[in-house]
Amino acid sequence: MAIPSAKRVLDAAVEAARWAPSVHNTQPWTFSVSEETISLRADPDRRLRVSDTTGREVLISCGAALFTMRTVLRHEGFEPVVRVLPDPDRPSLLATLRPGAGIQPDESTAVLAGEIRHRRTHRAGFADVPVPDRLIDRLSAAALSEGAKLTPVRAPEAVDVLAALTQAAQGVQAQDRRFSLEVIRWARPPGSSRTDGVPADGYPRAAAPTGPRFPQRDYAWRHDWGYDADPRGAAAVGVVALLTTRGDGRQEWIAAGQALQHVLLRASAYGVSAAFHTQALEMGLLREFMRQGLCSGEHPQMLMRLGVTFDEKGSVRRPLSEVVW
Repeated sequence: MAIPSAKRVLDAAVEAARWAPSVHNTQPWTFSVSEETISLRADPDRRLRVSDTTGREVLISCGAALFTMRTVLRHEGFEPVVRVLPDPDRPSLLATLRPGAGIQPDESTAVLAGEIRHRRTHRAGFADVPVPDRLIDRLSAAALSEGAKLTPVRAPEAVDVLAALTQAAQGVQAQDRRFSLEVIRWARPPGSSRTDGVPADGYPRAAAPTGPRFPQRDYAWRHDWGYDADPRGAAAVGVVALLTTRGDGRQEWIAAGQALQHVLLRASAYGVSAAFHTQALEMGLLREFMRQGLCSGEHPQMLMRLGVTFDEKGSVRRPLSEVVW
């Protein structure tokens, strides 16, 4: 079998990286590709100025793109050589990646690569189908391999607290015009030709409330947007989980993004999707409360619910011409 050229593999990696998850589908990344190296940079124009003042969510999103590229290189038969934050004088340069020694891709890598285009974010309740503990253990191991910790929240009281914190943050943000306008900026109306943001068919117009209630962003905001769903339909919370890191700097945020994508691709291979709830993590006091009261002193980077959904959702991504420089 012919060995693919390094340039072709790098092009394939960038093509796949576009499908990584990002907050509000902002896709806050750019890539430059030479004959041997990909440079991954954050796009400051796509940072959420109100809710992501530190750039934490941007770097988590870019970390997810980085893991996607690593997966493609391994799938194509190369060990990825990665340098994270390689140049202190260029803070927007988050990582460089190049193909290293030839390897034989394993079945696990093939499974992850096969889910890159299929994975979707869910924005409603889940079907009443249990997620096996054995799978949760595998997802936790995947996060740990990337330098983060995925902890399922089993105690009903703790789940209630996280739901209440999400409700409180959503309520405060809904009353803040700055937060509302920022969400609206990334909401796509029906029929929009935009290739970023959250499409109107990406969330239900009226979802059945989960118990306890984990509110979703109000992307429709005073519009009758969203897909038709039975308001008495799927309403299971699923497995609530926290993704945490020991530190809370740029290196850890990128690691959290890589761990998140590893978890999401592994879960997708078993028919499990994720719903994200970042509202409380965008408010410093609530995030610190979560760190001290619920995360054993570790820093919460993502709050999610994992479960099974039978909804078929589309997605959009910017063309390569807009992300490759």
